[in-house]
Amino acid sequence: MNKFDLAIDSVRELNQALHDQAKELTEREWHVSNPGGKHNLAVGVNEALSIDIDGHAGYYCAGMNQKATVTVHGNVGVGVAENMMSGVVRVKGSASQAAGATAHGGLLVIEGDAGARCGISMKGVDIVVGGSIGHMSCFMAQAGRLVVCGDAGDALGDSLYETRIYVKGTVKSLGSDCIEKEMRAEHLDELKELLHRAGFNEDPASFKRYGSSRQLYNFKVDNASAY
Repeated sequence: MNKFDLAIDSVRELNQALHDQAKELTEREWHVSNPGGKHNLAVGVNEALSIDIDGHAGYYCAGMNQKATVTVHGNVGVGVAENMMSGVVRVKGSASQAAGATAHGGLLVIEGDAGARCGISMKGVDIVVGGSIGHMSCFMAQAGRLVVCGDAGDALGDSLYETRIYVKGTVKSLGSDCIEKEMRAEHLDELKELLHRAGFNEDPASFKRYGSSRQLYNFKVDNASAY
């Protein structure tokens, strides 16, 4: 196992070492101590490395992740797993705003709460939150699934496209074009699989499903400008 101590080493040195090691494909397990809330930890990793960050991380932790499994044993700042393409990012604590923003694939698990705009403009990632999420989550979300085991704030799913949202608790309000939808057998199966992958022991039948009413983004000739 490779060990990095950010009380001594710099973030630039860590990220460079991760990228170099990924190319060499020799050492798969990494342990990062004393992160101290530093930003941009383990960004842009594109090989199947296992990276444990022992403490709190700052902004954009595990951004642009591909293939790697990154576990943060603490809280994270804005934009964790932003633009993630694949792999797994797990936050043992809570996350600030814009968790999983624009992410295209992979699995993001937040065991605590997530702040505002969780999953904003997500494009295929699966996000599972053990606690609650803040306002404007899944704003303009295009594809993927968001599972919330707690409550959701205002304007959930505003301007939603085809992302599917599952919430166990209460939703303060739904955003434009987001509606509650029927929970059919295939959705229960899908949710059961997502909860299992995330490591949560929850009953899928206790969740409600939300999605787009498909009124906002479909072109209608009657609404076209005369110009």
